[in-house]
Amino acid sequence: MTSVTDDLPLAADFPQATVEDWRKLVDGVLKGAPFEKLVGKTYDGLKIEPLYPRAKGVAPVMGRPAAAPWQIVQRIDHPDAVLANAQALQDLENGATGLALVFAGANDARGFGLEPSAEAVAKVLKDIHLDAGIGIELEIGPQSRMAAIHVAEYVKSKGLDPAACNIRFGLDPLAAGAVWGHSPYAWEEIAPAVTGAIKGLAALGFKGPFASADGRVIHDAGGSEVQELAFVLACGVAYLRAIEGAGIPLEAAQGMVYARLAADADQFLTMAKFRALRLLWARVETACGLAPKPLFIAADTAWRMLTQRDPYVNMLRATIATFAAGLAGANAITVLPHTLALGLPDPFARRVARNTQLLLLEESNLAKVSDPAAGAGGIEALTAQLCDAAWALFQESEKAGGAFAALQQGLFQSKVAAARTAREANIAKRRDVLTGASEFPNLHERETAVLTATPVALPPYGEQKYKFDALPPIRLAEPFEALRDKSDAALKTRGARPRVFLANLGTPAEFTARATFAKSFFEAGGIEALDSEGFADPAKLAAAFKASGAELACLCSSDKVYAGQAEPAAKALQTAGARHIYLAGRPTDAEAALRAAGVTGFVFAGGDALATLQDAYRRMEQA
Repeated sequence: MTSVTDDLPLAADFPQATVEDWRKLVDGVLKGAPFEKLVGKTYDGLKIEPLYPRAKGVAPVMGRPAAAPWQIVQRIDHPDAVLANAQALQDLENGATGLALVFAGANDARGFGLEPSAEAVAKVLKDIHLDAGIGIELEIGPQSRMAAIHVAEYVKSKGLDPAACNIRFGLDPLAAGAVWGHSPYAWEEIAPAVTGAIKGLAALGFKGPFASADGRVIHDAGGSEVQELAFVLACGVAYLRAIEGAGIPLEAAQGMVYARLAADADQFLTMAKFRALRLLWARVETACGLAPKPLFIAADTAWRMLTQRDPYVNMLRATIATFAAGLAGANAITVLPHTLALGLPDPFARRVARNTQLLLLEESNLAKVSDPAAGAGGIEALTAQLCDAAWALFQESEKAGGAFAALQQGLFQSKVAAARTAREANIAKRRDVLTGASEFPNLHERETAVLTATPVALPPYGEQKYKFDALPPIRLAEPFEALRDKSDAALKTRGARPRVFLANLGTPAEFTARATFAKSFFEAGGIEALDSEGFADPAKLAAAFKASGAELACLCSSDKVYAGQAEPAAKALQTAGARHIYLAGRPTDAEAALRAAGVTGFVFAGGDALATLQDAYRRMEQA
């Protein structure tokens, strides 16, 4: 019997496609436009080509042991230590393999956190078997640094073997100083205090690691991947030097430092960043005369990508970030609950954060292959570029005198500020999309539940003796959320949101595309878009606008329809009382005539949506 596939050609019958064949097809589509139009760039100026060959002669980047899962870490940040303990026990019973004890005043406390007292530590760790392989991450700040000592004392009081407890103590005064923008002490005073604590903990039998080189503070402040990597290297080397200077051999100091990175929704850049850090740290170890050992890297899904609006989209962003960090070899991952930007997450949000990792590990088996990106041309190229650029910036900080001196001189802060400005401009223009906030908003979303809790009050932190520019955390969606807050306030006080009338011209085929765009554009700022049928008669259009009660109007149709109908339509709307009239589309040669007819602005892809929306509110307030 003959198979239906017998006459189909085999793969060998097809000629091998070449890059030149591909370029011919691409050039045909570009129609004379430069090929560089297809080359993307990161915020560090690194090139992202549209096509890469397979990378040859590369070895996998070694991270976790082969086929070993990463630690599934859950945040424990409830100010009530008894309730926090209940959360921790529930997380451990349902699949978590690690806990991040977040103390008030920590860089990532986000307004909450545990009290840094011995009593609170004892309560939150009650019935938790610290010697059973559970990973414990301490999130502490200058005001809560004693929590590390209290945790160590608790372990000893329970008669546990410190070496059997997997505790990362999170000592990191450099990151704290970067966030706060000041320090009561010079580095020459800080280093002995840190190394004294490390030596004391090591003498008790704890294996560490103890000092954290935390790149999250750079990422939280809007910085780039290169800046984050260079800051981790600068801090890590500073701690290594301090530990060696305290009389601890470098071979022992090697395991006392670990790193923290942010993982965000840019999958390939995140993967390349984690891989690059391992290669860069191996270069540091080699320069120190050490045999490289895999650096412990703890990951958090990114704070800056969280949105308060349509927070369920945060689940998707967190999934991509976890996927990327896990494949790139992170040793521990903490998923920020999707409602964290709104307040203290409830049990549902915590469960989703935990299950995001469980599904990727247990059902997708992501940990079964070590460094699956090895040999992938695009990711290998990005990894190499990140290594070169981050090493150069790290050398700049070394020339400045090290991490603390570089902060005093504003080296990192100036570069982060430039990256943040560029990022914010792209957010404003919606080139970088925040789904649910800057694009595809839902004005009728339900209120999201969070827990009610009273934050722990801490005394002010020390004298501001050594001041430098601070790197406070940001969320990229905040400017759009501020406009949505204004809209909510108007709804509460007046019973209606600000409104824009979509003045659709012609047939649905002619106006639907731009009307859909305009609706998303205005509603991203909380301005409710009122749809309409297509109009050809300016008088009927004016009557419909009057009946809508809208403050603004936006003409929506094709360029062909605009040519014949936009001007009379704008004049009719202006006569009907519309002081502010927009047109969906780019300005053309007819811009002057349209403005003379009453059009006050244009809304289009790539325009500054945020500035346009902020101006719309100013206009409505002046009306």
